[in-house]
Parts: sequence; C-alpha cells; structure tokens
Amino acid sequence: MSTIQDDVVHRQSPGRPRTTSRGMDRNILRACREDPRRTSTDIQVSVTSPNEPVPSRRTIRRRLQVAGLHGRRPVKKPLVSLKNRKARVEWSKQHLSWGPREWANHIWSDKSKFNLFGTDGIQRIQRPIGSRYAPQYQCPTVKHGGGSVMVWGCFSDTSMGPLKRIVGTMARYVYEDILENTMRPWARANLGRSWVFQQDNDPKHTSGHVANWFRRRRVDLLEWPSQSPDLSPIEHMWEELEQRLKGVRASNANQKFTQLEAAWKSIPMTVVHTLLDSMPRRCQAIINAKGYLTKY
Repeated sequence: MSTIQDDVVHRQSPGRPRTTSRGMDRNILRACREDPRRTSTDIQVSVTSPNEPVPSRRTIRRRLQVAGLHGRRPVKKPLVSLKNRKARVEWSKQHLSWGPREWANHIWSDKSKFNLFGTDGIQRIQRPIGSRYAPQYQCPTVKHGGGSVMVWGCFSDTSMGPLKRIVGTMARYVYEDILENTMRPWARANLGRSWVFQQDNDPKHTSGHVANWFRRRRVDLLEWPSQSPDLSPIEHMWEELEQRLKGVRASNANQKFTQLEAAWKSIPMTVVHTLLDSMPRRCQAIINAKGYLTKY
C-alpha cells in the first residue's frame, strides 16, 4: 500500500514497524562506543527519553548487531601505565628501521612454565547435544594440576641457545648462576665477545646483585621498555615450543624437561628469522596503538 502527499510517494515497508527512531538508533550506538563495557541495560537507561518509547534490551542488542557491534569476551591484557606507554612508543620509533644487520648478535632471553598435564588456557570442543559427559568430550584433569616445569632459554640470529631447567624459585642468585654458567659460555662459543643481551625488567633481572654481574662481565644490555612482551620475539618462541609438544604426554618433570629440551633444539633457524623479521611490524603496531599492548 502507498500514499501520495505533495507529489512524494510513501511506500509502507513490509514487516513490523520499527520501535526506535533514527535518532534513538544513533544514541544507542553512541552510548556503546563511548563505553564498550556498557550492557544493554546500561544503554537502555542512558538513552531513555520522555519523547520516545523506551527501547527494549533485545531491540538495543539488535541495533548494535546491525552496526557490527557484537557481545564478545574481551581479551585480557595487563594495564600499561602512561609512563610505560610513552617509553614503548619511543623505543619502537628508535628501532622501527632496524633490520637483520642491526639485530645481529642480539641474545633474546626469557623464562616460561610448561604444565606436565593439560593447559592453563580455555579449551573448546565440538560435541552433539546431550553428550557433555561422554569420555571423548571430556577434558581430563589431575589433582593439583599435575605439576609443571619452569625453564629459561635464549637464542640469537645464528643459533638456538641452551634451555635451562629451573628447580624451585628463580631468585637473583639462581639467575646469576644461569648467566655465568649457561648463557655466557654459549654466547662466547657462538657469538664471540661482541653481543648484546636482552632481558625484561623483572625485579631479579634489574637487582643490584645481577647488575654488578653485568658490569663485571662487561655485558652490553639492550635497553628494554617495561611491560613489553609483545616486543620480544622469544614470547612467540615459547608458543612454538608448546605447539611442538602438543599431544605429547610426560609422566614426570624430568621426562617433561627432556621433551622440552629436545623440541627446543629441533626448532629451525627459519623460525628465528621469521620472528626477527617481524620486529618492524611489532614496532609499528605499538606506535599505532599509542603504546598500548598489541596482538603480538
């Protein structure tokens, strides 16, 4: 059905009439974009007007979905202070143009924990309705998590470094022992006397005790911005290591470390070079994000 008023044809659209005006739709979107954490109830309260009917929460969700805004679980990232955001951007600008030649003879280091059984992350499966408790759709667990193995590792642009198992707490004295008896002999054998060492700003790394060791051994340190795991390629190396052991079971911590060490040594240098080649992209992503943490 259509009507003619002032030579303008108004056609009646099929379906149920919209309960919100275009102005109300804009207000709904504006409220959501101002604070993405607002629920449909919060938005309903904020857009309520005496001149229009109150939109239902379901209507609000539909309007957001049409605009491409869907309810999702937010990714969890550490809160980065303003000071550290500025430092991250400044560091990224300084190293944005660095390539393989500049990153040569740099040692990347870090520690990581690997569970003997299962994972700390969320796992998902695909199963039929009504089969929740079928054995093939369960995620087995053991009491107290089954234990874990903590390791420290490093690598450079020319070779994978050693993987050292850490038993107990990694205090500054333990870290100094790793530097002196594990890292330094490997570095001198593989990189000679000229190399730069990277570490994050963990308190044990920056303690006076460890700082004295670096001075005594005349080790050049790469200045590193705090809260910057997305700048360090070794973070992705741990993911590579975990993927290589996916589905491999270990009955105890000793066996787990043996598996980790063998898998670590088998990682080809193409993986290392791919990670180092990503450094300009990592720097650019942090600049674009104004210092906030990125997808890396």
